[in-house]
Amino acid sequence: MLTISDIPPLLAGLIVGFYWARVIKLVLKTRKLTGKAANFVPPEPLGRLLRILWYPTVVAWIVLPLIGALWRDAPQFIRAYRDLPVLHWTGLLIAILAMGATLVCWKRMGKSWRMGIDPNEKTRLVFSGPFAYVRHPIYALSSVLMLATLAAAPSPALGIAAFIHLLFLQWEARREERYLVQAHGPTYENYMRNVGRFAPRSLTPYRTTGD
Repeated sequence: MLTISDIPPLLAGLIVGFYWARVIKLVLKTRKLTGKAANFVPPEPLGRLLRILWYPTVVAWIVLPLIGALWRDAPQFIRAYRDLPVLHWTGLLIAILAMGATLVCWKRMGKSWRMGIDPNEKTRLVFSGPFAYVRHPIYALSSVLMLATLAAAPSPALGIAAFIHLLFLQWEARREERYLVQAHGPTYENYMRNVGRFAPRSLTPYRTTGD
């Protein structure tokens, strides 16, 4: 029987599950529109290798909070601790906010949304909305969502998954920036000089030369 202390890890797991279900929906939508699956499996070798390691981490991110909430006799390594209710409920609230903000970012990206690098594809750059303040708002929010999940359902196993996920997000953001500089040249270089990677450098939104 569920108790009130089970609610933060349970809902956090469901939110993360919804997040990745939405990602799959975007992949399928992009495939229908373009014939390509938004780099769900990137064409470049390093990107494919990262996915082999990354996707099991995503599965753990979804499943571990649910196990922690629903399995009372779960091993200590994966059981969600419930002795800091303020932390757990705060984590759940932040997870909800991060999910909502991510939906805004996805909508703003529109047809330019991708999951990785395709050296043979050049999508339109997006500088408006959240992207006028942060270069990688979706990655930043994914980091927040992961940390919020860890706060809502803390366990050693989820801590390891969080470390891997955050490390890969940092790496992927930098790889994408190198690619975008090659693809878009001075336009993206100027954007990088004026807009922070994961946090705003200024409260003034970025404007392109033509704005």
